[in-house]
Amino acid sequence: MISVLIETHNSDELLARTLTGLVGGAVEGLLSDVIVVDHGSQDQTHRVADAAGCIFLQDQMLIDGFMRGRSDWFLLLEPGARLMDGWIEPVAVHVERMQGPACFTRASMYRKPLLKRLFSAANPIADGLLISRRQSLTLLKPDTRAADLARGLAMKRMRAEIVPAPAR
Repeated sequence: MISVLIETHNSDELLARTLTGLVGGAVEGLLSDVIVVDHGSQDQTHRVADAAGCIFLQDQMLIDGFMRGRSDWFLLLEPGARLMDGWIEPVAVHVERMQGPACFTRASMYRKPLLKRLFSAANPIADGLLISRRQSLTLLKPDTRAADLARGLAMKRMRAEIVPAPAR
């Protein structure tokens, strides 16, 4: 089973889009819980999280979200990112084989051209991050954010597609 972690800040509409894509994983029994770590939202982010049955941690750190999660594996997503149909099996296989950190493949219409990938700053969490509890807890410091955790990790790219969150 997997715990999902999403860091938010004034992300009510984006969070709703991301949570919609997770329903299949919950129905299949792959997801144990969804934890929203909010950084001072002034919108309806807390209501969206509550309506979806998420654990909502306001003004807490990412490490607090890892401590609240019930699983040995965590899936970190940005609010607004959407997992495409067919994501459940590749994620389940990856976790079953204990293959280390992984990310999703961008849906074809959202892939950047080669030169843009080479010369633009990449958001390390844009393609999600699937990571074991053990590895994440060794890398986490009290003020670590999701993007900081993903930065520099050698990740396997899964055969499951993601639509990245819109640029803010």
